[in-house]
Amino acid sequence: MAAGPRNAEPESTRSRMTPTPLTGAVMAPLYGDQQATALLSEEAVAAHMVAFEIALARATEAAGLTETGSADAIAAALDGFDADLAGLGQGTASAGVPVPALVAQLRAACGEAGQALHWGATSQDVVDTATVMAVRDVLDLYADRMSALIGALEQQSAAFGDVVMGGRTRSQVATPITFGMRIATWAAPLIALEAELPALKDRIARVQFGGAAGNNLAVAPYGADIAATLASELGLGATVQWHGDRSAVMAVGAWVGRLTAALAKMAGDLILMGRSEVAEGKAGKGGGSSTMPQKSNPVASEAIVTLNAYVTALTPMLAMAASPAEERDGGRWAMEWFALPQILIAGAAALRHGADLAATLQAFPENMARMLDANGGAIMSEAASFALAVHMPRAEAQTLVKDALKLVNGQGKTLTEALSEIGPDGIDWMQILDPRQAIAPSQAQAKAIFANRTNSLEETK
Repeated sequence: MAAGPRNAEPESTRSRMTPTPLTGAVMAPLYGDQQATALLSEEAVAAHMVAFEIALARATEAAGLTETGSADAIAAALDGFDADLAGLGQGTASAGVPVPALVAQLRAACGEAGQALHWGATSQDVVDTATVMAVRDVLDLYADRMSALIGALEQQSAAFGDVVMGGRTRSQVATPITFGMRIATWAAPLIALEAELPALKDRIARVQFGGAAGNNLAVAPYGADIAATLASELGLGATVQWHGDRSAVMAVGAWVGRLTAALAKMAGDLILMGRSEVAEGKAGKGGGSSTMPQKSNPVASEAIVTLNAYVTALTPMLAMAASPAEERDGGRWAMEWFALPQILIAGAAALRHGADLAATLQAFPENMARMLDANGGAIMSEAASFALAVHMPRAEAQTLVKDALKLVNGQGKTLTEALSEIGPDGIDWMQILDPRQAIAPSQAQAKAIFANRTNSLEETK
């Protein structure tokens, strides 16, 4: 028996291949999100397309364009209707969109009343409206998760509000802060994004109804009335047709990109804090190594970093899709189908991991204290310079601190001891150089960050 081509694979093998880490059985538990995937699934979007067609039947009947009673007949016939997705796939392969095949299925289910289906609409009206309905549902999921995440970070910020640690700038130890302030800093961009979310949802959740070329010619002069009824039936905003204006889609992608970037900031800091030689804090359940029993890898944090990179890489596709040629451009429009669902699922997964990190934050104050005490307490050098500047020109103050640091490095003295030896009399160096001086201003900064959220929530009521 002759052998087949070397690269041929049995159908059973091909069907088991993982198409994407966001949805495959092996990788999706880490990189995917079941809830977001369900909201964006082909089944969910098809159900939204069916809802559009039922709502359109009601709108055209209300405008007097279709027979009285046809909408009720259509709604009754399609109650519990499940689209044949395989059939939609065959239709997409032929028409480039699933709508013609869907309308054929719906008409077959509705009988004579089906003649009132899809009156004055075009495929993009159906797909765009169904898509934004799915996006609206995902943004509701985001809103719930963000509220819980920011609330958890606020609680943790308060809990660690007096835990002093060394702040880092450009990877080097700078001045003392509190762990509570660092947590608040993680929350700050999330608070801003949460405040923007209602307006973003309103911007994207708009009905699309323009007909073949965007001017509703087939239903003139009732296009605006039909769009308004459609919007009311579907719980969307009413607006002029927007199939040539993809700025709202781009705005959603950009917003999710900023969200994952904010979460990656938190995740990246936790990775650095958890390094073996630092061990100042950690979060997440950790992951073991296949060969090194001592390791506990920051899996959730690493996943967020990966997901942020993925979202960042996909976002330009939405920009490329945003300049369609003339009244409709099937090639550019389709780019959104490749990018937008993946961006939304990745963002939801990052939020899921962020919630886990916030809930499991740990600090190791003894290791933080070791860094505060390193090099004789040199972390308080800035405070020493400003304290001396009250008694002498600032340049002289800085020179004196540098001289004191030479004693610290050369003779093993603490900064307190060195300044007590060479500095002016009458200065309480024990108090000035106490890292706990950072607690009050750090707590004030953290409270100010979360006050921004309180103000934003009150404004939206």
